[in-house]
Amino acid sequence: MSLLQHIDDPSDLRQLTQEQLPQLAAELRHRIIEVTSQREGHLGASLGTVELTVALHYCLDFLEHSLIWDVGHQAYSHKLLTGRNQQFETNRQWQGLAGFPAREESAYDHFGTGHSSTSISAALGMALAAQLQAKDNLHVAVIGDASIASGMAWEAINHAGVTHANVLIILNDNAIGIDPSVGALKEYLTRTSPALGNTVFEAFNLNYTGVVDGHDLNALIDAIEYQKQKSGPRLLHIRTIKGKGLPMAEKDQVRYHAPGKFDPLTGKLLSSVGDSALPKYQDVFGEELVSLSRKHKHLTAITPAMPTGSNLLPMMQEFPDRAIDVGIAEQHAVTLAAGMATQGMRVFCTIYSTFLQRAYDQVIHDVALQKLPVVFFIDRAGLVGHDGATHHGAFDIAYLSCIPNMSLAAPSNIRQLRDLMRYAATADLDGPLAIRYPRGRAHLALDDCPNDVVENRSSIYRHKSEAGKNKTLIISVGTTSRFVESVLGDYTNVDHVDLVWIKPLDVQMLDSIALQYDRVITLEDGVITGGAGQQIAAYLQSKPHAPRVTILGLPDRFIMHGPTERLQQDAGIDAKALRQALDA
Repeated sequence: MSLLQHIDDPSDLRQLTQEQLPQLAAELRHRIIEVTSQREGHLGASLGTVELTVALHYCLDFLEHSLIWDVGHQAYSHKLLTGRNQQFETNRQWQGLAGFPAREESAYDHFGTGHSSTSISAALGMALAAQLQAKDNLHVAVIGDASIASGMAWEAINHAGVTHANVLIILNDNAIGIDPSVGALKEYLTRTSPALGNTVFEAFNLNYTGVVDGHDLNALIDAIEYQKQKSGPRLLHIRTIKGKGLPMAEKDQVRYHAPGKFDPLTGKLLSSVGDSALPKYQDVFGEELVSLSRKHKHLTAITPAMPTGSNLLPMMQEFPDRAIDVGIAEQHAVTLAAGMATQGMRVFCTIYSTFLQRAYDQVIHDVALQKLPVVFFIDRAGLVGHDGATHHGAFDIAYLSCIPNMSLAAPSNIRQLRDLMRYAATADLDGPLAIRYPRGRAHLALDDCPNDVVENRSSIYRHKSEAGKNKTLIISVGTTSRFVESVLGDYTNVDHVDLVWIKPLDVQMLDSIALQYDRVITLEDGVITGGAGQQIAAYLQSKPHAPRVTILGLPDRFIMHGPTERLQQDAGIDAKALRQALDA
């Protein structure tokens, strides 16, 4: 008899005997594998936390207490046990369950955790608020997948140690984030044993218990019951295996972090719909980086815990001393790059758009203010699909354009990305340069891309009608140019400019546009507010013969999760939206 199908709420789980829990854990694993094999998702981390999730909900009522998962992709079992089993096929799908805990989704999701290393701060905040309200409920932060190495986690630990907050930190120590963990802390935790205790955490006044086998349900239940009787800030150190229960996921933990579709019985990876011979932007970045590094010994590269995702691995293999993974430490990555730049190194800092937000002060204060020639390669710009609101690169155009001394470019194809990389490696930069590009495969092969020259900071005319004076001009940003190309053939009085350089704007081109066109439509995969369209419109409106400007971009709301094409349609930045604007 299935146990999981009869659990609609954790209160049902607590009706089981402790002897039944291993069967429930096996069913949870089967369910996670079953759904993610077909629907895709974050497999490895959630397989590793099955027993911990069962033990937590068996010992504690999280309508009374608080539970925060860090990072949130560990929480699939949590979703299955808190009333979302029947909906789990919709996980990360359009209008379905979010891939991370979401406060609006369940009373058991106490904090949204799409980014890492926030759980201890949030749990401590909840606990201190509870103290002020004369409550003594327990606040549990499960921090894993290398998130403990982030500076924010240690800021929270430093604060927690001088409080009497009722906080339990559970360190899910699996020695890997997406890629293997790096740094001295990982080496220290690997050496930690129950007999020795953990002097690092005890030095921060945390009551330390560990190390507990994170796949031994009885041991976990005993440890959590023990922690329930304690008070003040404390830390329970457990060890788990990422991908536990699927042999191929245990063996290849990097690939099976989020493997795409796979055979649920064997774990063999399957080709996804839409796979093609076209390269990914990340492939071009990685290959060109190695080629440039062979020619330019002053070139170095830095990533905050994303060597696989950003494709820094080829350089790390060939030039290990010049390619640096700093772990989940975006602020450090940026200022490290700044320090290296002062010594004459040309630093390529490759970082996801959504994660660069975490180092915004460092970009302003440590790089731009000092006019240091750090080059930011902003991966995952625009809408990224199923990971949703926490991972879309929606804001980078707006938050970088307003920074003095910053230059910003957006290639519309992989040839432009390659050419911009070559320019960035050798140009005499007078400040930082950011180059933004999307996740995934290019829409054109390298040989099919127009052979443009983008180093001179000028924009590119993609199409020039022969019908005399054209009344309408479309200005596209980055890879949104493909939507323009798909509709231009149906219009005889429309031109197209591919805006490679967002900052500085090509004002000579804009002066010419003001004289030639009655109407301008801008299209970008970033927020309208503060985006390229608004900057273009503001400049054109200052001209005596200002054309009418229509701005297409992401609306003033968070875009949720689903297929990227569906999200673009919902946001009004696809070919259909462009046609509607042209016909208006």
